[in-house]
Amino acid sequence: MKRITNEEIVALNISPEKCVEWVREAFIMKSECQLPAKMSVHPTGNDFFTTMPCLLPKEYGRFGVKVVSRIVGRVPALKSDMMLFDSASGELMALVDCDWITAMRTGAVATLAIKTLRSSVAKEYAFIGLGSTARATLTCLLESCKQEHLNIRLFRYKNQAEKIVEEYGHYANATFTIIDDVKDLVEGADVVVSCITDASGLLVDDVTLFTPGVLVVPVHTRGFQNCDTVFDKVYADDTDHVKGFRYFAEFKEYHQIEEVLKGVDRGRTSDTERILSYNIGLGLHDALYASRIYDILK
Repeated sequence: MKRITNEEIVALNISPEKCVEWVREAFIMKSECQLPAKMSVHPTGNDFFTTMPCLLPKEYGRFGVKVVSRIVGRVPALKSDMMLFDSASGELMALVDCDWITAMRTGAVATLAIKTLRSSVAKEYAFIGLGSTARATLTCLLESCKQEHLNIRLFRYKNQAEKIVEEYGHYANATFTIIDDVKDLVEGADVVVSCITDASGLLVDDVTLFTPGVLVVPVHTRGFQNCDTVFDKVYADDTDHVKGFRYFAEFKEYHQIEEVLKGVDRGRTSDTERILSYNIGLGLHDALYASRIYDILK
């Protein structure tokens, strides 16, 4: 049994473009996987441990189960590990540190959703929640949009926004602005990405602040219940993730993101549609990433 550390994975220098390619591959083959529902336990408050199993298609020969935890006050708050098995023999092949995998596959999924569902004239991008997931999303997005110029708004929290401006200042295809008020953050934004790890209420009370044509991408979070019934379309990485939402039955139109990628659904059909794309996270992406990384390192 191999132990694969986060440091080993980072040293591979897997490109953001490859990360987006892997999540696209995973979505395309999703119907061929066995993807049981997540199971969570809650030690206290909003802390949790969640198991995320996935059996990849037979030709991959792999089964993975990730355990992700969120503990308030821990740095980082989110942490995860995966057990990767040979699905034919049942052998435990590797114990994989999944912190890099979790961040990068999540950022890659958000980027894929943005590139698939944003309006054709999108220029203003707003980010709230600026931890590792937001950084991964920014990295994948900026590397995937090298021929575009993105105006990126960052919601100020502690010194995180300033750190991002410093870290990403070398990107010639981005201009950064730090915003202090949520209303100013979302008003007029073409894409809103929320990476807040704990959202107990609404991010914005006034849903009219979301401009026509906006794409809202909540990552690992809620806070947009007031958008669920008024936005023109809602997408998700998996129906099981949203069917328990209070207003699920009242979505105007709902599809899974892979339906667009496979050409079953048309996706955005006008630059005035307001669209929600919920990115909750799939064990499928973790299992495929871990499998690819194992093959590189073996």
